[in-house]
Amino acid sequence: MKTLRESKVGDTATVVKLHGEGALKRRVMDMGITKGAELYIRKVAPLGDPIEITVRGYELSLRRADVDIIEIA
Repeated sequence: MKTLRESKVGDTATVVKLHGEGALKRRVMDMGITKGAELYIRKVAPLGDPIEITVRGYELSLRRADVDIIEIA
């Protein structure tokens, strides 16, 4: 299982599955990150938090807690 955190700047990934439960999973899904969505990693902050991605045509910054539940291929 590879999570979004393990990606590097410039990588493109496809969401395979969202792990986690409750409000965190719902919030990530509401941002447009669902199974099959293409993610492009634009920037990573020097300490690794947050990560800026492009999904469905818009830029989004995610915290570590959000990124850890996103399984990619």
